[in-house]
Amino acid sequence: MDKFRHGSHTVSGLSVHLVWITKYRYKVLIGDLKMRCRSVLIQGCDAMDVRILKGVVSGDHVHMHVEYPPALSVSDLVKRLKGRSSRLLQKEFPALKKRYWGRHF
Repeated sequence: MDKFRHGSHTVSGLSVHLVWITKYRYKVLIGDLKMRCRSVLIQGCDAMDVRILKGVVSGDHVHMHVEYPPALSVSDLVKRLKGRSSRLLQKEFPALKKRYWGRHF
């Protein structure tokens, strides 16, 4: 595996360690929800051409070490990953609505 990304006129190696928690640190990322969260994050990274170097979905937080293209900012990357995963998980698991009213996950 090559350590750097090569474009037509560029060489880059941008990586970042992302950590985010569930609201109020509720331990809701367990069982099927944990597996679905993992697959949603993988799909989102594939869609944005982001390589996941390491990643863990724990009960109340997510760790990801990713390598991203230079055209994508870190804030935009996090916004897309958190927004898409939150929206899809709340849509597929209605039990989350009782815990997180107001669609804040």
